[in-house]
This record gives sequence, C-alpha cells and structure tokens, in this order.
Amino acid sequence: MSVDSHTLELKKFRLTLHYYGLAEEKKTPVIFIHGAGGNGTLWHNQLLGLARVCTPLAVDLPGHGSSEGEAADRISTYREQIKDFIESAGLSKAVLCGHSMGGAIAMDCALNYPENLAGLILVSTGARLKVAPKILETYREGKQNLSLAKHLYGPDAREELVREGEKMLAETPPEVSYSDFTACDQFDAMEEISNIDLPTLVLCGEQDAMTPPKYSRSLAEKIPGARLELFPTGGHMLMQEQADQVNKAISRFLQDKSLS
Repeated sequence: MSVDSHTLELKKFRLTLHYYGLAEEKKTPVIFIHGAGGNGTLWHNQLLGLARVCTPLAVDLPGHGSSEGEAADRISTYREQIKDFIESAGLSKAVLCGHSMGGAIAMDCALNYPENLAGLILVSTGARLKVAPKILETYREGKQNLSLAKHLYGPDAREELVREGEKMLAETPPEVSYSDFTACDQFDAMEEISNIDLPTLVLCGEQDAMTPPKYSRSLAEKIPGARLELFPTGGHMLMQEQADQVNKAISRFLQDKSLS
C-alpha cells in the first residue's frame, strides 16, 4: 500500500520540501524525521499504521529523497528547516518523532522552540552522536560504505530489510552521508537535555550496534518524565524491524499523554 506524496515550499529557506502524508491538523500532527543518509520512506509502516491516532507526516530533509536543497553539516540547520516546515504547513503543537540523527534534530527543536511542539518520540538516538573516524573518512573521500548496513539491523531482521538498507546506502550520494555524519559527530546536548520540558517517549532496540541502549537509558534518565521502551531483538532500524510493536508504543504514548 502506498502513501500520499506532497511538496511544500518552505517560507524561510525558499526551497521545496518533499513529504509523505497529508498535512491536515485533524488529529495531532506527528512529524517523522529520518536519520543520516535516509529519507521519509523509512517511516512507511508508521505512515500506514498510525493514521487512525494521529496525522503522520514523514519528511525528506533537504538534499535527501525528493527534496530540494543540500544536506546540512549542522543539526542546528536541520532544526531550523523543521521549524520552517511546521510553520509553512500551518501546523501547531506537533509531535516530533526522530530516528538517530532525526532524534538529534527533534531534541534540538525541543530545546529551542518548545512552543511549537506537543511532545517528542526519540528512536535509536542519543544526546551525543559521535561517529567513528573511519566512517567519516570514507565518506569524505567520496566513497560508499555499504558494509555499514550490517550494523544497522538486529540479528533477527529479515534479509529483505538488510538488502533494502544496502540499496539505500548505495543510492545516497557520499557527500550527503558525509554532511549528515558530520552533523551527528558535532552534536552534543548532554548538558542541555534535562531542560526539555515536553512529554517524551524513548524507543531503542537492545541489539542496536549504532546507538546502544545506554544512550536511550541516559535520555530517559535525564529528560524529566520520559518513558523508555526497549525491544530485546531490535537493531538500529527499529521502526522497520519491529514496526507493529513500535506503532503500538507510539499509539499508547499519543493516547496517554496530554499533547496540547
């Protein structure tokens, strides 16, 4: 089953952003933000599975997927572009759901623009996202790093998913991945995340080799009132690997919390 695909002209950045879903605020809007080198299609299962409880919207960040512009090497740039998307789409009090780098963007938005948000969902991410020097060097040299795919998925992930991950890595220009991983490497909100004052759900697979569970446990400990849910066999691409369980966790969060 396919999902609706749309474009929106960002008012501040003056570029066309591509997104999936329909930006109508009939229910709580939940904006899904992909990780480094990804795009909005990674949230396909959430777009389909959560439409009854929220208005799910998955963006292609600038320079990714079908969006215009260039990939950024600062989380703060992506933060401003997500704020621009919220305002350009006429949304208010959105929930941000970010995966890996997308989680860093969501946290940065929460720290700088809490008035625009109703809550946070942080998937496979951390308050600091240092990147192995070898990964940065490979992409800086303009090379692909397809071997990264084996670290993205847990041991129980379907082979089909792993192949899709390899394809995504192969199709992402190295300069885009380099910018994204540079942004991740420079991100550090360890001293600030305790200032987040929004309902927060933290999700992580216990087999995550990219952002191990200790990162998520730290988020849950430091963000006041945050709820942590761990998935014993899940890897880094949790929202794909265990889509039904993730959707159930998000649904409970949206229904239990006062997101206004």
